[in-house]
Amino acid sequence: MLEGHFCALNFFLFEESTFWGINWYLCALELEVYGELGFFFLRNIMIEGHGDDLFRFEGRVRINFSSNIPQNVNHEELIRHLCERGSLVGNYPEPEPKSVERRLAQLLGLEQESVIVTNGATEAIYLIAHLFEGKRSAIVAPTFREYQDAAKVFAHRVSFISSIDEIEASDADIVWLCNPNNPTGEVFCRERLLSIIDRCREKVFVIDQAYALYSVKRVLSAEDIAGRDNVVILHSLTKEYMIPGLRIGYAIGSAGVMDALRGLRMPWSVNALAIEAAHFLLDSGNREVISAEELHREALRLSCALSALGIEVAHTDCNFLLARLQKGRAAELKMWLVENYGILIRDASNFEGLTPAHFRIAAQSPQENDIFIKCMQEWLSL
Repeated sequence: MLEGHFCALNFFLFEESTFWGINWYLCALELEVYGELGFFFLRNIMIEGHGDDLFRFEGRVRINFSSNIPQNVNHEELIRHLCERGSLVGNYPEPEPKSVERRLAQLLGLEQESVIVTNGATEAIYLIAHLFEGKRSAIVAPTFREYQDAAKVFAHRVSFISSIDEIEASDADIVWLCNPNNPTGEVFCRERLLSIIDRCREKVFVIDQAYALYSVKRVLSAEDIAGRDNVVILHSLTKEYMIPGLRIGYAIGSAGVMDALRGLRMPWSVNALAIEAAHFLLDSGNREVISAEELHREALRLSCALSALGIEVAHTDCNFLLARLQKGRAAELKMWLVENYGILIRDASNFEGLTPAHFRIAAQSPQENDIFIKCMQEWLSL
């Protein structure tokens, strides 16, 4: 059986480098026959579809609108602290990041058993999909691609719905939604969402609130999961402290579900510097304050300016927004902006249900937003 794995590996890598068009077929075959081996191949392809691909442009980007996290954040104190603790790299971290789980539980008013810390919220997404392997998943779309990808890796039967009003009628075992939603910026009505959760006790709701601090509307809280064993809420210290290079997230939910997720988590999945950074930020309160209202005002100003140019813009409740060109393709606009002005946007065409004309941007400083508006005026005049 081991020899079969290596034969499949060699064949797949040869085919991947030669015939890109058949990769999806081969991935599906490997996943069905070889399980976790197939997961590795599938991720190599899926990972190419994410935004904030700054690494592709070798210093050519001056203003990054593609990430939903504000740019130009001052991390000097955190960096200084991590440098002072640099000797941590010479030893293994905690096999399980229980010290951070304990601290988060204290801050949230929860039992430690109700919190799991992961290598970014993305690891939690894959752990949940693994836990409910083979189940039926409904995804409120368009939304973050990883729910779909994780569900497919673990053989879920995936369906897409366009509104939370469709949840009750679906046959799903698991419901995935993002709140605020990426890429639209919409925040679901808290009272309506809780009402649906309470009426659908047979379904597990996975609610990704990574961008909660960027919302001008109220989202679900730790108190809202009390007595609701069918809810898992995802959070991201990456987003809350604007540290995307340090992958650290967490999930809260019933002790039973969290314990089951811990049983699937790899040892040492959160590295020592991420753990140290989490303690420094949580214990000192040393954070760059996210001004949701200010960022939202700038997002609305961008929205109005783009709408005046004939670009369709979705309603947003936070700092980022989804737009649709009336002519041209987002991929073309993206490359034109990088090559001519060093501006990076998110081509949103790979979100389920969106088109090649869709793109996403996040509000930056007023001056940077003005530059973007002028660039869009020029693009549309070409």
